[in-house]
This record gives sequence, structure tokens and C-alpha cells, in this order.
Amino acid sequence: MWLLGVAQHRFLLAVRRRAVLKPAGYHASAPLLIPEDGGPRRRSGARLKPGGRQEDPERSGGQSGAWRAGSSSRVSPELRRLSLEDAPAARSQRAAPSPGPERLEVVFGVAPCLLALSQGRRKARTLYVKDGEASRRPSVVRVCEEARGRGVPVQRVDRRELDRLSSGGVHQGVCLQASPLGFLTEDPAAAERQATPPLWLVLDRIQDPMNLGAILRSAYFLGVDRVASSVRSSCPPSPVVSKASSGVLEVFGVYGYQDLGELLRSKAARGWQVVGTVGPDGERTGIPVRRCRDFRMTKPTLLLLGGEGAGLSPELLASCHTLLTVPAGRDLIPGVDSLNVSVATGILLHSLLESRRSGGRPADR
Repeated sequence: MWLLGVAQHRFLLAVRRRAVLKPAGYHASAPLLIPEDGGPRRRSGARLKPGGRQEDPERSGGQSGAWRAGSSSRVSPELRRLSLEDAPAARSQRAAPSPGPERLEVVFGVAPCLLALSQGRRKARTLYVKDGEASRRPSVVRVCEEARGRGVPVQRVDRRELDRLSSGGVHQGVCLQASPLGFLTEDPAAAERQATPPLWLVLDRIQDPMNLGAILRSAYFLGVDRVASSVRSSCPPSPVVSKASSGVLEVFGVYGYQDLGELLRSKAARGWQVVGTVGPDGERTGIPVRRCRDFRMTKPTLLLLGGEGAGLSPELLASCHTLLTVPAGRDLIPGVDSLNVSVATGILLHSLLESRRSGGRPADR
């Protein structure tokens, strides 16, 4: 058997060499090179019996499954691959690499699902609706109509399936399977549509998706021109963020930056003012601290908000021209002496944007 295998390999390699030297006399087939005229050729390892009939050594030895020319059962995978590579037809029939599985996530809640469908920033796949009385609520009917109008299949399922799809979130009877949203990148056209002077909200290390959603909702409502965030150390856009923002994430995205420090330096060099935030007591950094209601926004501004607990990073804090604070209305007990970051954001944004609308005058006291 081993000697036969060596002989076969030598024969095939010899045929391959002849095919290269005389390509007109042979064509390629899946496992072997066969003469085009189909005429008989003596196979290596076979001997002639009287009368010109060939005897296969394996068949004469009583072995089953004798090797035949053109059979792939006795051809090594390497030779089969080489012969296929030489065949133009085989090359044309090679299957293209199949794409990887599509990434999907589940948006939940009436407002997020409706806005995800109507805004078209996601590729919607399937809308899941709770079967029964809940599916006849006007708000749910509107989501179903939006899905059908866009050719998105609607499936009715029980509450347990919706609980599973939303990972226990408050789904309000609807879940939408769709492609994920990521951070936005630079868009020159969007920069041209900004107000004058523009206000950008820069988020540093915001970790809680509920806080990020609430911040987005306030920023959109009050008129912020852009929300920027670190892509490495902050909470990414997600269905939880979309639900906490009541769907604002589907309309008003977050721009992601690898290096917020570089963004601040670039904007400052172009005349933007960089404004940070601190707690009611203020931090002794050598940077002027002002109450938010006393600040006048007269030129393009970056407002920086730090993460829960830690606040702004030292690098970003050092880039600030001014620090703003929200004054407390009473003497505070330690442990409850600060505001939630999303609540503080709403107060600060309202103060700055009122100043912008009034032509740079401080907001009314």
C-alpha cells in the first residue's frame, strides 16, 4: 500500500509537469489531470497482463476499493488543492467568504422604539409586541403602524419573552430588534448648523447609562449644539441609555473622541472658552470659580462635566479657563452635599443657554 501511494504521487506530479509544458494536450478536472482525447494511458504501479489488459496491483492483491484514475478517494488533499488551483472553472466557482453574523441589540420602551423606527439611524429587523389588551393602546398601535409602514415584521409575544428580550427593563409592551448605535464622528455639515455662539457639552468618565440618558434628554431639550464623550472611559450608547433619554439617543447622538484633552486644546487655540464644573465648595485649583448664574456666555464654549463621584480628571481640569458651580440653598450635611450629575447638568445648561439667548447677559435671578 505504501509503495502504491508513492507511485501514484510520482505519476500525478509527472502529469502535472507535462501539463505545464504542453497545456494544449490536457485539461484540468477536479481531482486529476486527464488527457482530453480520453485515450487510455498506462497508470504508474500497474502491469500489463497478456492480451494488453492492465492489472491493478491492489486489485490483484485482493484489496477492496482499488484506485482508479479520476477517483478522489486515493488522491492526497494537497494534490487535489493544487489541481483545483490550476482549473479556471474551479477558481470561478470558489465561494466568497461569508460575512460574520450581524450585530443586533434590543431597544425597549414605546418612545425609543418609535423614534428608532422613524429616524432610521438603525436597521430595524423585528418589532415584538405584547399580545393582549396592551397591544391595543394608542401609543403601541402607533409603533406597530410605523413598523409596518417601513416593512419591519411585527410579532406578538407574551410578557415573559419581552422581559427576556429587554433583560428585565421597563419595555412598556414593545421591543425592537435592530442594529446598534455607536458614537458619532466629525460631521462638517452639522458644525455649520450650530447656533452662534455654539455650546458643546463634554462628558468626562460618565459611567451610569441612566445618567447619560438623562443628560442627553436635558441637552436636547435646552438646545445644546453637541454632546461629546470619551470613547474609552465613558458609558457608550446603548438601549438603556435610549430608554433613560426617552428616545432622545435615537435623535441626538453622542460624538466620540479618543482624546478629550486634544479636543480642548484644539478648540482653545481657535478661541473657544473651556468651562469646567465643581461642587458647591469649589476646589482650590488656582482657576477662578463662579456661580453659574453669574456667568456670561459671549463666545463658543465647551462645558465640561465630570463623572459620578470623581468629577473631572486632573488633565481636563487643568485645561479650564473658568470653573462654574451651582450654589446650595442651605447648609448641607456631609454625604448629601452635592447634586446628581444629570441634575447639575440641567441647571448649568439652562443658565448658560439663557445667557446666550439674552445676548450675553446673566440669566435673571
